[in-house]
Amino acid sequence: MTTQAIVTSLQRAGYTEAADNPIGHYRATPSGVEITTGKESWFQPHTAAIELNDGKIKRIVSRTDNKDVDRYWLEPELVTSVLDSARGKRRPVPFSEFPKHLVEAVVSVEDKRFFSHGGLDLIRVAKAAYVDVREGRKEQGASTLTMQLARTFWLDQDKNWRRKLSEVFIAAELERRFSKEEIFQLYANEVYLGRRGSFSIQGFGEAAQAYFGKDVRKLTIPEAAMLAGMIQRPSYFNPFRYPDRVKQRRDTVLTLMRNNGYIDAAQLTAATDASIKVSPGEMESSDAPYFVDLVNEELQDKFGDWDFAHNTYRIYSTLDLDLQRAAVEAVQTTMAEIDKAVRQKQGKKFAGKLPQVALVALDPHTGAIKAMVGGRRYQDSQLNRVLAMRQPGSSFKPFVYAAALNNSLQNKNNIITAATTLIDEPTTFRFNNQDYQPANFGDRYMGTVTVRKAVMNSLNIPTIKVAEKVGFDKVVGLARQAGITAPLQPTPSLALGSYEVPPIEIAEAYTTFSNGGNHLKRFWMQSIRDRNNKQVYTQQIEQNQAIDPRVAGIMVNILEDVVKSGTAASVRSRGLKVPAAGKTGTARDGWFAGFTTKLLAVVWIGYDDYSDLDMEGSKSALPVWTEFMKRAHEMPQYRGAGEFEMPKGLVKAAVDTTTGLLAGPSCTEVRTEYFVQGTEPRRCNSTHEFDEFGDPIDPLATTRVNEPEKRGVLGRVLGVFR
Repeated sequence: MTTQAIVTSLQRAGYTEAADNPIGHYRATPSGVEITTGKESWFQPHTAAIELNDGKIKRIVSRTDNKDVDRYWLEPELVTSVLDSARGKRRPVPFSEFPKHLVEAVVSVEDKRFFSHGGLDLIRVAKAAYVDVREGRKEQGASTLTMQLARTFWLDQDKNWRRKLSEVFIAAELERRFSKEEIFQLYANEVYLGRRGSFSIQGFGEAAQAYFGKDVRKLTIPEAAMLAGMIQRPSYFNPFRYPDRVKQRRDTVLTLMRNNGYIDAAQLTAATDASIKVSPGEMESSDAPYFVDLVNEELQDKFGDWDFAHNTYRIYSTLDLDLQRAAVEAVQTTMAEIDKAVRQKQGKKFAGKLPQVALVALDPHTGAIKAMVGGRRYQDSQLNRVLAMRQPGSSFKPFVYAAALNNSLQNKNNIITAATTLIDEPTTFRFNNQDYQPANFGDRYMGTVTVRKAVMNSLNIPTIKVAEKVGFDKVVGLARQAGITAPLQPTPSLALGSYEVPPIEIAEAYTTFSNGGNHLKRFWMQSIRDRNNKQVYTQQIEQNQAIDPRVAGIMVNILEDVVKSGTAASVRSRGLKVPAAGKTGTARDGWFAGFTTKLLAVVWIGYDDYSDLDMEGSKSALPVWTEFMKRAHEMPQYRGAGEFEMPKGLVKAAVDTTTGLLAGPSCTEVRTEYFVQGTEPRRCNSTHEFDEFGDPIDPLATTRVNEPEKRGVLGRVLGVFR
């Protein structure tokens, strides 16, 4: 950690060095940073000092309590300000934080006598009237900043003298009630400055981020002049589409600033020589627009009777902005690789259609959504694919096996374990008097396999056999317990993920594995505070025990093997070294669902029109997932993902993988397998040794699997043949 990193985070959260900042202020010291919260902070009033040494945190001291503390939470950063249904966005800024040259640029071009008139500039009115009479039409505007503010809040945009008269009266009242600084602040935070993608940009705080990717306080003179020049006609002076127009208009503003004495000749020359440079980044994607839409929808659903139009609320979300940026970058970087593969695969048949993408990341131990990408470019399509109904394919299979393992705890006559053997061969299933003839991917079959091997290699036939044995209705029941609400039918194809489920539900369902069998309901709002900073809503974590913790431990262990040497083995070759578990999925789309001890994420890739991607999940979704996880686990908050811990109540035994029975000295295909105590195999392969009572000898223990009793001769004889 560095001083600059802390200061940057505080600035993004609205902190400044000014002591009267309502959010809070900071002071950089030789040894670190001193932070004081303000009246509008998330936290109670306090002051703390973070001391640094050699790029690390040395000590955190609470100045308020005069004691050391182990951890200190920085202020939540502003994601966006959503104004209304018109999709306007703004970042409110106090007058003291606007750079002096921005204020000077605005008044130079819009109202040069702003700080001296009383709301109506009579000199400007006279000049405008003269020009209008001379030209014979409405050419000149005479509105002051105060009158423009009045029109923005209370009046329509019709150009007539009746409306102008109303502006004058309202402006006079505004001038009477507010200081010039307060009026400028209101104006500067509300003025319309164009659109970026599907959002309108309100105010200079949002415009600085949208056009330059920087805080408004860091605007240069030419940048400030450009934004001030856009006020007149934001669409016409769009810097992304018409840079030449914008430069000409900006230079006009700079000349006015020179004429008004705000800049000297040298500054004018340097500023007019500067080229128009705007931020090319995906402003909307990094601001999590799909996530913001999700929050907006929940606000309307849950709190539709609240007056959001006339009251200000702060919605504290679960989003991690650093992680969101990592998600956007991972998608942008890796989709270029996927696009290339799609072009090569289709060859001359490629018609320019590229697949879409969705990524959702959750805290695996709370269900809080930490990052979300709902598509390639929000400005092109606002459809959130994280919510789209798609076939999850093999990413659904873990729920089949979890249902089977969980059922074995209650039904001792139908025990299925990770070592249970299944025959993988072409099979016709009979269901509802109809034949169902599925096939493995690539028509490849492996003969006798264990449950573990079937999951690792994503085999279809063994999965359906397990679902059939445990009961398709029990698989549906577990999926419901794990949070999947999408329509599912208890049929053989259920086992292969043929019923559509949105990626966000698959992600939520996987918390059942990552959290010890305890399903966590997803959520994206933590709390809501009103304009008085009073907490008016708090989100409670919702959870239920979907499967036995021991079953969850075994499933995680199997899914680890999928990543180590199964269909997801390329995770390692792509550079993710932390312990991870997951499952690929291939239907018409590509999927990967996986997690570490720190983070859970699901990636989907496919076409909006449901055409076949014709690419396995391991070659489409997995690369995006891996790139995202690599970036995420380099961050301090996700660094140090550890090994998955096995729960209590499990036993280990060496098994013969060709039979699923306990292994003996002569077995060659042996692995150590985990079992819920009581479900482990009770007999060995026929080549193994038996004790004097006819009981198999446990090769891993000094005691027998079935502890012998003292029996008579008859008992011993019967024991040999049992």
